[in-house]
Amino acid sequence: MAAPCLSARALSTQHLRTAIQLNAHLSALRHANLALSLRHASGKSIGDNRARDQPKKKKRARITFKEYSLKDAEQFSLCDAMRYIRAFEVGRPPTSPKYELAVKFRTVKNGPVVRNRLRLPHAVNTSIRICVICPPDSKHAEAAKKAGATVVGEETVFDAVKEGRIEFDRCICHLESSGKMNKAGLGRILGPRGLMPSAKFGTIVKDTGAAVKGLIGGSEYRERNGVLRLAIGQLGFTPEEMQANIKSFMAEVKKDLNLLSDSVHKEIHEVVLSSTNSPGFTLNGDFRGPNSPSSADLSVL
Repeated sequence: MAAPCLSARALSTQHLRTAIQLNAHLSALRHANLALSLRHASGKSIGDNRARDQPKKKKRARITFKEYSLKDAEQFSLCDAMRYIRAFEVGRPPTSPKYELAVKFRTVKNGPVVRNRLRLPHAVNTSIRICVICPPDSKHAEAAKKAGATVVGEETVFDAVKEGRIEFDRCICHLESSGKMNKAGLGRILGPRGLMPSAKFGTIVKDTGAAVKGLIGGSEYRERNGVLRLAIGQLGFTPEEMQANIKSFMAEVKKDLNLLSDSVHKEIHEVVLSSTNSPGFTLNGDFRGPNSPSSADLSVL
């Protein structure tokens, strides 16, 4: 008996199913080969790379200035620091290089800053030029000149400033002349230079003589980036003179800190002494150490 023959329609249906299965199998093989070819030498797969390429979480910004631990830091007495600093200043004039004191705070970045002015027991900068705005023929002008002011007057000062001739380092104004000074429009010129007299900073005064005496030998300081810096002495100062200036400055800084609001946390972290050409030396608060040179040795350059 003859074998049954499949119809043409049945054959085409069977061939179609076989072709679909074959295509599915080939597609699976292609995907597997593609995944293998995309693996890195480290063995990470595409999924691993996707996880790696995800944006990293940003680190939280610091709200305080960076501090370094002082546990292992070498600290020096005042006499030792002065001895090492003088070694860096050999051959230089005794009044040219200046000792500088840096007071570093533990404080937040956006908090209030410490700013003030003081007169040190031993003046550091005695060549300061002071301008006094007051009536030129008045008793206030005479007192200012006797105290050491280099420029005194009203209209002559206004004209010189407008012409760009600013031949002074500090400027104060008598209370009676403050109206004329404001009308002259000096703020746009002196303001950016930090020379504009202001009642807020105590440079609009009633007693010009006393104000000039306070500025001659006086020093201004302002906290920047959590650090106060002040020229604390000349290279020729004795250790006793340096000690008196440092004590006076630190006492004033502590007063400034006490005037801050109770909600403001600011405290002294480190005190560093340096000079114009030397590195900084962290002070430990002692005047002399067991192996320090004598004060007499440091009193002679």
